[in-house]
Amino acid sequence: MLTQQDLKQIAQRGISEEQIETQLNEFKTGFPFLKLEAAAAVGNGIIAPSEAERKQYVEAWQQYKAEGKKVVKFVPASGAASRMFKNMFAFVDADYDVPTTDFEKKYFADIEKFAFYDALDAVCRKNEGKGIKELIAAGQYKAVAANMLKKEGLNYGQLPKGMLLFHKYEEGPRTPMEEHLVEGALYAASNGEAHVHFTVSHEHIEFFKAKVAEKADGFARKYGIKYDISFSEQKPSTDTVAANPDNTPFREADGSLLFRPGGHGALIQNLNDIEADVIFIKNIDNVVPDRLKPETVEWKQVIAGVLVTLQQKAFAYLRLLDAGATDAQLKEIADFVENCLCVRPKQQKVDAAYLRRKLNRPMRVCGVVKNVGEPGGGPFLTYNQDGTVSLQILESSQIDTHNEAYMKMFTQGTHFNPVDLVCAVRDYKGQPFDLPSFVDKTTGFISSKSKGGKELKALELPGLWNGAMSDWSTVFVEVPLGTFNPVKTVNDLLREQHQ
Repeated sequence: MLTQQDLKQIAQRGISEEQIETQLNEFKTGFPFLKLEAAAAVGNGIIAPSEAERKQYVEAWQQYKAEGKKVVKFVPASGAASRMFKNMFAFVDADYDVPTTDFEKKYFADIEKFAFYDALDAVCRKNEGKGIKELIAAGQYKAVAANMLKKEGLNYGQLPKGMLLFHKYEEGPRTPMEEHLVEGALYAASNGEAHVHFTVSHEHIEFFKAKVAEKADGFARKYGIKYDISFSEQKPSTDTVAANPDNTPFREADGSLLFRPGGHGALIQNLNDIEADVIFIKNIDNVVPDRLKPETVEWKQVIAGVLVTLQQKAFAYLRLLDAGATDAQLKEIADFVENCLCVRPKQQKVDAAYLRRKLNRPMRVCGVVKNVGEPGGGPFLTYNQDGTVSLQILESSQIDTHNEAYMKMFTQGTHFNPVDLVCAVRDYKGQPFDLPSFVDKTTGFISSKSKGGKELKALELPGLWNGAMSDWSTVFVEVPLGTFNPVKTVNDLLREQHQ
């Protein structure tokens, strides 16, 4: 099925023939749905710390940082902002010229509230000879929207979210990238240095670097720290081959194989390359202006404090296992694994080998918010490959929609995953874990796409905070809704939290 030309193309990407055969086979077999026990809730897999406990966790985090540990803030930032502007692209292409939908009316009614208003006004004057107000007065609404979206204007339809102007300040508007630098200074700096890592797409990396070079020094002076800012791209070796509806390889017009990015799960490789003791992970668009940051900063420190407190205990127990634990000590360790790490044995023999396996692995604490109907994953207790039950973040695609009990769990789940993670990635001897070896490869999924008018099947790797972290120790902490402020559409920037 694969030609010599195919093998050459595969090798250039750093992919093996065996990987391609596995992927093509996965199109045929599909992926199994996960077996669920329950949606996680407060008291059943989700911790809701009291005010006194929160203070203790913040202190634990401050103490940990004072020990000279390396902390990195990891921000997936490669996504283009095009989906944010879907409604405005539709308006530009519509067969009417004035705002008609509620979305369009809201956009134009409140246009002056956008942080990018002055920049958009300037490009309108340059390209149209009129400012926004004059264009609107003349009924030229589409010219305003086009100047926001198109290349000859602000080019917001093609730029990554991290480079858009999100928030207004007296000294000038800020991008999400800048807001993440500020956050890094406020809760992730240790030894007087904030390490921030952005994963970006190849075509935007120079733009990101230039913006960082322009802005970082000002924030460094303001917060009295040094920045170490790094970037990486999704590796070509993590791309997946596309297939036709009949599961044969999809080919371009020139006969070559079509490869597609493997989704955010590919970033487990980038995460694995980071040298750190603790890594915070948060999406690029979940940022707020400075006036609302104190709540975010406090809760980031709380979940980090939970992480290092649990890690300390896990490390102590691993050393105890090395020394040879008594029966009473083995029972104590088993209680910790079951009650604090929420890993429940089913048919397993709970012996020293089992306990070592469950303790000596990467650990993550995930902030979860009360469910407000946002699309995306949720916290669940699920069965693992080895028969144990543990906490996982699941997406709807991993759940059998024909199973009524599972769908009830999914739709009635009390909490939602806002991608608010803090991860411990070294073992008790100080060695980095090999993160790709903790991925559950059976948790990928297949979606339907098209290219050049032809249908195709696309293969997504196990998601970064889903199957890619399946075999990690996972703990959920309820965090306030105020820490979750994603920007899915341009009009979300008009919400009070972004003003």
